[in-house]
Amino acid sequence: MKFFHLAQYFEKIESTSLRLKITTILADLFDKLTPAELKKTIYLLQGRVVPLYEKIEFGMAEKMIIKSVILALNLEKDYFLSRYKKIGDLGQTVEEFKKEIRSFEEKELSVLEVYESLYKLAIVSGDGSQETKIKILANLIRQLDPLSCRYIVRIPAGIMRLGFSDMTILDAFSWLIKKDKSLRGIIEKAYHVRPDLGYIGEVIKEKGVEGLTKISPQVLTPILMMRAERLSSSQEILEKIGCCAIEEKFDGFRLQIHYQKKDSKVKLFSRNLEEVTFMYPDIVEAVKKEIGAEEIIFEGEAVGFEPQSNSFLPFQETVQRKRKYGIEEKAKEIPLKVFAFELLYFNGKSYLNKPFFKRRERLEEIVINKEKDFEKTIFLANQKIVEKEKEINLFFDEAITKGLEGIVAKKLDGVYQPGARGWNWVKFKRSYSSKIEDTIDCLVMGYDLGKGKRASFGIGAFLVGVYDEKEDKFVTVAKIGTGLSDEEWKNLKVQSLKFKVQKKPNQYEVDKTIECDVWLAPSIIVEIRADEITRSPVHTAGRRLKPSKSGSALEVDVPGFALRFPRLERFREDKKIDEVTTLKELENLFNRQKK
Repeated sequence: MKFFHLAQYFEKIESTSLRLKITTILADLFDKLTPAELKKTIYLLQGRVVPLYEKIEFGMAEKMIIKSVILALNLEKDYFLSRYKKIGDLGQTVEEFKKEIRSFEEKELSVLEVYESLYKLAIVSGDGSQETKIKILANLIRQLDPLSCRYIVRIPAGIMRLGFSDMTILDAFSWLIKKDKSLRGIIEKAYHVRPDLGYIGEVIKEKGVEGLTKISPQVLTPILMMRAERLSSSQEILEKIGCCAIEEKFDGFRLQIHYQKKDSKVKLFSRNLEEVTFMYPDIVEAVKKEIGAEEIIFEGEAVGFEPQSNSFLPFQETVQRKRKYGIEEKAKEIPLKVFAFELLYFNGKSYLNKPFFKRRERLEEIVINKEKDFEKTIFLANQKIVEKEKEINLFFDEAITKGLEGIVAKKLDGVYQPGARGWNWVKFKRSYSSKIEDTIDCLVMGYDLGKGKRASFGIGAFLVGVYDEKEDKFVTVAKIGTGLSDEEWKNLKVQSLKFKVQKKPNQYEVDKTIECDVWLAPSIIVEIRADEITRSPVHTAGRRLKPSKSGSALEVDVPGFALRFPRLERFREDKKIDEVTTLKELENLFNRQKK
């Protein structure tokens, strides 16, 4: 396929906000691509050249992209910037200039040719790499038609503005095969084990959906991490999963640890699949010394440790280890201990479908605890099998006394479900005076400009929402304008600069009365605590509309959910967009609160 034809598909997707229409457009596109083209096109749809978990970025700020445009089209910088300011979108600005300045160098480049150039742009490094990147992109701009140029500058900018999620691509795979979404469950299950949409698409194109059944864990490729459900009492836990294993819930970094002895390779992934190996050299060395396996994938929680007092540090101190610079010094200052709690793969065998008690038995053979052996780095998570409320409450109280978050209860015969939130794990956290027993992970959708003191921050209140899985939309629950420190307001503004977009993303459902001055692409996740979940006609989470009596407009039939007295707990850089609290989870919290 020629890149021009791909750009036409991009334009069709950009011009609609209807999820089903986007799904069918994608399915039609996928049908026309070869397996190799499909794999690489999916990365381009994500604004990348590799899967999300690989650490290859374009490394081109907007200023560098503008330099490429000016070089390619031989423009005056001020002239370009004045036009860009009026249009407000970099891609559309370049498209307009290309319509006026047609180049004799224009060619009908193929999708694979464009991909190869973008891949070279992404991997080039070292002295002179910035100039090389600018020249590669400039060369593409010269050779491509105006519409293609709209997207060729958006790809390295990381803002495609196509308004759909990875889940829509999974639906499109199903639509490609069956003209409906009936295969979504099978495809999603494979994607959770191998979270590489390009690879999944290539397998489907070559072998059909049957090829997905052979996908299994691969060492050094992350698996989407399983998540826990929430309950607020020992009685509810026993009623739901019966006799179970309970473990302490640490407040640190959850890590998925991959080790291949043959090549002495260790990779560490955070819960949002970011590779963080370089941040934790002490853990890497400990895995090589302390783990007896040819190949293994296991999970654990890394917690800061105070050697002098043999005690664990609060999250606020542990989080200082998450850094890009001064790593060795901070590792000496705040050593980490890892508490292993899950086994996913061991010496050629997948453990995903084995019951928890079998996974735990094997993990106990691999990670052996010795009492007060504080020289070690990797320990087995403390565990107890319980069948009485009293036993759970006692274990919970001991965990709280140690300064931990609470406990996790695990179903003894439960399997490991990658990417899923199910009743195989149940978290039971410390109760609070508010009516809601847990925090809510929200997406920052946009913000209003500051007034008074906050005018200097450039931000006065921000809108947050949860994820409606059924509609594949983000729906609002609160606008937060108080409770942040000056430092937190500044931090939010700095983060926001990277994700600012010209118009409200298609995936956002927002009432007109609370629309924002500035919209953000889905990226920033915050942990919010609130006193109560109430009903509000202006928030769209769970809101239902009906035709008005006159029939000329819609009016509120069922008010949406809203957070009362919301306040920021922390920024959740360790979480992915698909880990935002769902509308269904919010409904469950609302119903439990009423009890």
